[in-house]
Amino acid sequence: MNKKSIDSQSINTLGDLKRKGYQSKGIKQEIRDNLIRKIRNKEKIFEGIIGFDDTVIPDIERALLAGHNILLLGLRGQAKTRIARLLVQLLDEYIPIIQGSELNDDPMYPISKTGKDLINQLGDETPISWLPRTERYIEKLATPDVSVADLIGDIDPIKAATLKLPYSDERVIHYGLVPRAHRSVFVINELPDLQARIQVSLFNILQEGDIQIRGFKIRLPLDIQFVFTANPEDYTNRGSIITPLKDRIESQIITHYPKSLEISKQITQQEARIHKDQSRITVPPVIEDLLEMITAKARESELIDEKSGVSARLSITAYELLYSAAERRMLMNGDEETDVRITDFWGMVPAITGKVELVYEGEQLGPYSVALELFEDAVSELFLQFFPKPDEVEKREMKDPYGILRAYFSGGNYIDLLSNSKNSEYKQSLENVQGLRKMVEYFNVPERWKYVFMELVLFGLAEFEVLNKEVMEEKFSFKDPFSNIFDDLNN
Repeated sequence: MNKKSIDSQSINTLGDLKRKGYQSKGIKQEIRDNLIRKIRNKEKIFEGIIGFDDTVIPDIERALLAGHNILLLGLRGQAKTRIARLLVQLLDEYIPIIQGSELNDDPMYPISKTGKDLINQLGDETPISWLPRTERYIEKLATPDVSVADLIGDIDPIKAATLKLPYSDERVIHYGLVPRAHRSVFVINELPDLQARIQVSLFNILQEGDIQIRGFKIRLPLDIQFVFTANPEDYTNRGSIITPLKDRIESQIITHYPKSLEISKQITQQEARIHKDQSRITVPPVIEDLLEMITAKARESELIDEKSGVSARLSITAYELLYSAAERRMLMNGDEETDVRITDFWGMVPAITGKVELVYEGEQLGPYSVALELFEDAVSELFLQFFPKPDEVEKREMKDPYGILRAYFSGGNYIDLLSNSKNSEYKQSLENVQGLRKMVEYFNVPERWKYVFMELVLFGLAEFEVLNKEVMEEKFSFKDPFSNIFDDLNN
């Protein structure tokens, strides 16, 4: 029973609650009951979580049905904290507490001295209030400076002096975050960052459901749904989850990165913050694919620390920067609308360099060079999804679809693609390359996106050394690979 199902105006005291037949339940039973109802009604439980329907979410549901505390273990950017926050949706909309209670005391089963004394004094006239589920979520980021007093509590000398109480009186205790999370979901992010001695302080609450504060002979049978998050223990040397604590967390659930390109695209588009005045910018599907392939290449790269991981935030922030690069170009040129181009990818380099942790070899190359290598690897893979590999054409002695292009560039011609060129100039530059339009039409690429595919052909042929590509700040120059040699000879 919650506030939504009863007339809250008529329930203001403990006596009112009893007359309505209120039955208390623990938070884990509360979550279990609501989860069962949602599963039966086929309701979406973890709204906005994509790619975990057949892996992580079933594990979480089983753990909650079992009444387990949970450890979400995975690399950064795998929606661990978001999942934890969504558990609030499995709580009742409102629960009754003793009015002014410091520990969210259940009127039927108070645990604090203040709550018990109030009921002993007022009985059924004890005033109650209704706590919304949004206030039943507490989150703490574990850092090395977190103390036992922060989590569990300590003696408050100011309170003792103000109330003129001896330190032996339970009322001088200042409760920490854990007791204040009674009847709530309590989340500790990055659990390994807690010092080992602080982790020990959680033993009792996880195993026995109670805590001790500074030697006080008190027992607080706390009712808490714990959720912990952590990166794999071998990620850094900053700390680890001590074995006895890990043993007391009943369910350890492994998260993961998206397992397909389509899922990655859904996540990126859902999470990216695109301004409404950027609606005149269109991102071709092939550009979306290229972006996610860059992220996938980063997760596979030997230049990037795989234990660190590559967060989904790389794709999200890069997607936002692609929009911004196109918007800046559009504003500079006075164009009314535009499409994102492959040349716009240089605008997203800051999103890559700031989101990856390089190993020694990567540091030697430098973040910019690593970003460029990821882009080139992704372009090569994407190119082969639409066009044949140039050297395979020669080996199979088939008609060379690149023949006109080869002849055009070997004749000393070249093309410069400027990052900030007007739409009309960009299209005209591509149209001037003999054989390029026919090339993409031959392979039946979508007419709407023919220009970005014409770009892809140039970048792809450069990766397979059919063309030479030079990057000079805001300009990309494509020419025959032997032209520089002949220029040198002529000079």
